[in-house]
Amino acid sequence: MEEVFRTNDPVKLSYVEHLLAEAGVEYFVLDRHISAVEGNIGVFPRRILVKDTQLARARLALVGVEPG
Repeated sequence: MEEVFRTNDPVKLSYVEHLLAEAGVEYFVLDRHISAVEGNIGVFPRRILVKDTQLARARLALVGVEPG
């Protein structure tokens, strides 16, 4: 799996998840729970990973989204 996005912003995370779902890309969010536990200090950004076979489609779906 490859990381396609990383953020501490829950709104941006939700938007990226929406874009990937609309594009039919299967994804997995890492560090979702540790980010909630650490209390918004921003040490653990949430990371979105996709399968290698869907990497190109995921990058295309996220082309207009600013990182972070």
